[in-house]
Parts: sequence; structure tokens; C-alpha cells
Amino acid sequence: MVYFPPLRSRPGGCPAAPGQPAPPALTAVTTVGPPDGAASARRGVRPVERPVPLRHSVYEALVELVVGGGLRPGEHLVESDLARQLGVSRQPVREALHRLEAEGWVDLRPAQGAFVHVPTDREVDQLLDVRALLEAETARLAALAATPRAVARMRVIWQEGAAASGAGDLERVVAANNALHAEIAAVAGNEVLAELAGIVSRRMRWYYRLVAPSRGQESWAEHRELIDAIDAHDGPRAAEVARTHNERTRTAGIVNEQCAQAQAAMTG
Repeated sequence: MVYFPPLRSRPGGCPAAPGQPAPPALTAVTTVGPPDGAASARRGVRPVERPVPLRHSVYEALVELVVGGGLRPGEHLVESDLARQLGVSRQPVREALHRLEAEGWVDLRPAQGAFVHVPTDREVDQLLDVRALLEAETARLAALAATPRAVARMRVIWQEGAAASGAGDLERVVAANNALHAEIAAVAGNEVLAELAGIVSRRMRWYYRLVAPSRGQESWAEHRELIDAIDAHDGPRAAEVARTHNERTRTAGIVNEQCAQAQAAMTG
């Protein structure tokens, strides 16, 4: 039998061969290089794009149906029907409906199912309160920053909206109204304000669909006043016109009337 003596350890922790002096301990060396992200960029490596979860796609589709009027306030939502129409299973629809309820788009009732939420007077008032603050400041900033090209874009959108209103084309009216307010927010140049205004605008589209028929050309005359104030770089005037426009939308009366009708149809 051959006997192998135990290996002696040297200071660096690695054993030395029998009968050999221990070599000097190794000193750790840290290599300084570019951060991982920079190295990845140098190699042309990009982060992997993950697909959007199905439940999120279903959620977005349902919100757009509510906002766009495809699903009316008080309408009963049947999971199996929605799943069939969207080409998905019932599970992502169920998950989306729970999120919609949490955000106030849908009401889930025990033993009855899901229904498109019917906005209350209080909800409309609160929404318009917030909208008044955001849009007055947005209009003021837009008046300070507007260029002739930006004002020209606003006037093109205004012409489309006024023509649609005269023709009674509700879909085009709503689209033009949303586009004009989005353009003013973009010109204002405050990204945080634009993001907040966008959140409010999405819900406002839902309510505006009920208001638009009664507001008609009056609303677009107010829009023209707003564009004129922005074109004149009159910030205080633009803010005041935006506030007045918002208050006239509040007092139009059609929102409360339509909501009450939807509530009566749902409970009748």
C-alpha cells in the first residue's frame, strides 16, 4: 500500500505538495470594468421584452369598451359572453373584472354578477373639480409656451370637432375633444401635469359622451376662445376660459339625467 502524507496548507489556503516549500500567498486582484449595463450595451445585448399579461390586455379592452360606449352604464356583464367576444378564457376576464371594480369602472354584486358602474352625481362633481384644476394650469402653461405651429394644430382639431358637432357625429366629437385637450397638454410641456391630465381625461371621456349631445356647438365655441387665448399668450385668460368651460360642462345637466335614467333602467 502506498501512503500519501497529508498535504500542508499554505497561507493562501491552497495545499503545498509534499516536501515542497509553500509558495507565497496569492493576493486577490479586483478588475475594474464598466457596469453590467454598459458592458451589455457594448455587446449589443438588450433586455428581453416580456409579453403583456393576458389579464392586462383584457382589462384594457374592457375599459375602452366602457369609455367608448360599447358597454353602457348599468349594462350586465356576463363573463362567458365577454370571453367569447374577446377570444379568451373566462379566467383573465374574471381577473380583469375584479380590477375594474377596484378602479370604479364596474360593480360586482353578489348573486347577480358584474355591471358597468353608473356614475353618481358626487363622482361627476369630484371628477370635474380635479379636471378644473388640471386644465386651468395646463391652459396657462400652454399659453406661455405655444408656437404658431402648435396653435395651427389646435385649430385643425377644432375645425374637425366643430364640423362633427354640426353633423351630430358623436364619435368624431368625442375623439376631437380628447385630441384637442391632449394637444394643449402636450404644448404646456409639463410631463407630470400631462400624465395626471391623461388619467382624468380617460374617465372624462366616459362622462363627456353623455354631455356632448347637449353641449353641441356651445362647447366648441368655448374651445375656440381657449385657443385664441393661447395664441395671444394670455395665460390668465386661458386659465379662466378653461375653468368656465369646465363649469358649463358641470351644469349641462345631461350627465345627472342620463345617469338617473340608467339607474332606473337597471333597478326597474
